[in-house]
Amino acid sequence: MLARKHLKNIITYKPGKPIQELKREFGLKRVIKLASNESPFSPPLPIRKAIYRASKDLNRYPDSSGYYLKKALSKKFKLKPENIILGNGSDEIVVLALKAWVEPCQEVIVGYPTFLIYEIQAKVNNLKVVRSNLKNFRYDLEDIKRKITKKTKLIFIANPDNPNGTYLTHQEIYSFLKNIPKNVIVFLDEAYFEFAPQDFPQSIDFLKQGYNIIFTRTFSKAYGLAGLRIGCGFTKRELIQALEKVREPFNVNSLALLSAELSLKEKKYLKNTVSYIQREKLYFYQELKKLGISYVESATNFLLINLKSFSSQKLFNYCLKRGIIIREMTPWGYKNFVRVTVGKHSENREFIKVLKSFLNKEAKK
Repeated sequence: MLARKHLKNIITYKPGKPIQELKREFGLKRVIKLASNESPFSPPLPIRKAIYRASKDLNRYPDSSGYYLKKALSKKFKLKPENIILGNGSDEIVVLALKAWVEPCQEVIVGYPTFLIYEIQAKVNNLKVVRSNLKNFRYDLEDIKRKITKKTKLIFIANPDNPNGTYLTHQEIYSFLKNIPKNVIVFLDEAYFEFAPQDFPQSIDFLKQGYNIIFTRTFSKAYGLAGLRIGCGFTKRELIQALEKVREPFNVNSLALLSAELSLKEKKYLKNTVSYIQREKLYFYQELKKLGISYVESATNFLLINLKSFSSQKLFNYCLKRGIIIREMTPWGYKNFVRVTVGKHSENREFIKVLKSFLNKEAKK
């Protein structure tokens, strides 16, 4: 065997079908993508213009230190630049943390089912993964505490969670941090922070209080920069220094660095995007209730929908043939669940229309 033996049984993360591939396969002119929790809106015009102007310098490597973006983030979060790490998406920071902080003999705790990358990347690093089953679609912090051993080094918590859409409050996280060993690091993945309610944790407070945490944010969701891949993490200086030792140089491209920096100034765009998504979530709630379809109330820009007796794979294929891409949840262990991103109103309305058609068709069988 030429590759490392332990990779043989690792199931890789499979992203949804690209729009162009779906158009070719089914001869479609229009495709609605509601599968990957992206923003339905392009970045603001000033950012798109800045990208065009900056494109003349693409023959040069980017600033590997991310100096100007770190400076902007430092100002926003009132932290020093040496408390900040930049990644090619916040996913990369997951990879860096596993490389930099966890010894081969140590263990990682992950929720299940939750964001698959934590477990996949831990196994890629040949680490032992301990699962803690979610309870009512939420992290069971008491169960996680019970599973902590002398070998535990890193605990991953997606908050708000993907694919469940639920979240843990400030008090819940605070109580948890107070009651775990000091040598354990908690990784708070806050990719959907902008959509969360007011009682969501202020993780910066935990960091300033000295707890061993890292919290990450992304520009892929509310900021509309998924195609550029950029995220950031905030933690103690000594932990950042370790991350920097395993980070590849030039890991974030120049257009991503520029766009993220400018995005922090686009407060109106961010506010309007979040408000729009919240309104459209209410539309989804109303329409799904009319159809008698269950869902998990969401603190994100997507919904986890429970089809119960109806086949999620059938709905996925039914939507696909009609030019709508959604996420079928079997890889997460959820039978007959789908995850649907909140899109533009016309897109959401079209999905509901196709869902109604599917339910009527299945009911006649």
